[in-house]
Amino acid sequence: MMFSLTEAESLVAETLEKNRVSTENARSVARALVTAEAAGQGGHGLRRIEAYSLQARAGKADGFATPAFSTPRPSVLRVDAAFGFAYPAIDQTVPRLADMARQQGIAIAAISRSHHAGVLGLTVERFADEGLVALMVANAPASMAPWGGRKPLFGTNPIAFAAPVAGDDPLVIDMALSTVARGKIMAAVQKGDPIPPDWAFGPDGQPTTDAKAGLAGTMMPAGGAKGAALAMMVEVLAAGLTGAQYSYQSSSLFDDKGAPPALGHTIIAIDPTATGGSLSHLSGLAQEIAADEGARIPGRRGINNRRRAIETGIDIPDDVMATITALQG
Repeated sequence: MMFSLTEAESLVAETLEKNRVSTENARSVARALVTAEAAGQGGHGLRRIEAYSLQARAGKADGFATPAFSTPRPSVLRVDAAFGFAYPAIDQTVPRLADMARQQGIAIAAISRSHHAGVLGLTVERFADEGLVALMVANAPASMAPWGGRKPLFGTNPIAFAAPVAGDDPLVIDMALSTVARGKIMAAVQKGDPIPPDWAFGPDGQPTTDAKAGLAGTMMPAGGAKGAALAMMVEVLAAGLTGAQYSYQSSSLFDDKGAPPALGHTIIAIDPTATGGSLSHLSGLAQEIAADEGARIPGRRGINNRRRAIETGIDIPDDVMATITALQG
């Protein structure tokens, strides 16, 4: 079924409200999930509605949480997501952190006791739209072993970066440190599809094409040992610095069992005019890439997908609609 983005957001928000989520929080979450879907990131999109709703209903995620903010230092913003969904905390963090970065030149937000942060590229892009450079990291429940190990300790732990480009769309880099985001395996489970053999190891430590075995096993790190080392770095930045739970301490984002995940996110925003840069100088690199026929500037595909979705709407698969209907009942 085809829905406009506005219709889809209303449908998702209404569903969440019927499952113990406040109106304000439901709108924030709905906007994030629909935007992810429109960008072509279905693993972070509408297929999350069921887990989110069940977790709110069970109290694993507090649908009525109100984020709390403090500034212990002039360029440090501490954010307590209060065991709620990440998006209300992120939505309220972005304008605060952007103002701090303009005043101080650089500012950092440390978000703790949070949840699934979704498509990090969509968050850092908002800073680039304001003329700022931004870096964001987030940890996730353990699904990836240290290099050479078999016990999951790290999450897929995404990293995202964005920089403004004068007169054009921003440069946006967003990548999970596993070969693929875990949400893609979750989506394959829901669809009953197999997965490529380079996505995950099964519980026996061997590569698998069985999506369910992949969820039960461990993710393959992107770039082998280098990806595993970067995942450890994200653990330090997202959880160690913020006081949030490490990946191995967190509960699943895919079910309503256990305690709140209490994950962490860190965002660093920089005003390039404070560090000797300028918008025109920042844009030079992207312009050189664009001049190379066939070269691709990261982030443009998702931005173009969203533009098309504004015109054409998004297609909500029948199984997702069935889930939404059941949750609204």
